Amino acid sequence: MQDEPTRRRYEKLIDRLESLMRAALKPEYQGYYGRLILVSDDLAETASSRTSQRAAREAGRRLGWKPITRLAGGRLFVIDKWKVPEEIEQLAEDAAAEAMDRASRDHQ
Repeated sequence: MQDEPTRRRYEKLIDRLESLMRAALKPEYQGYYGRLILVSDDLAETASSRTSQRAAREAGRRLGWKPITRLAGGRLFVIDKWKVPEEIEQLAEDAAAEAMDRASRDHQ
């Protein structure tokens, strides 16, 4: 069993990650398409990578996500894998298409 200070630090980490995840959500997607990317500097000051992954999954579950985590290139990726409703998926596809159109116009 963890000691009390360790447990409190872990709970604070979960709270911090939940806050970051919540802030990264786009309101128009109604809580879907959740994702968070943390760089190694963010992770090094908080906890080990395994602890960070476990805390990120817990934070995601608190938000109703079906979270998966991956470490790659010094980054921790947290992604919500819930099935997205068709109308939200279409909204996201339209937004991506508009962004690509803007980018291609800017480079002409």
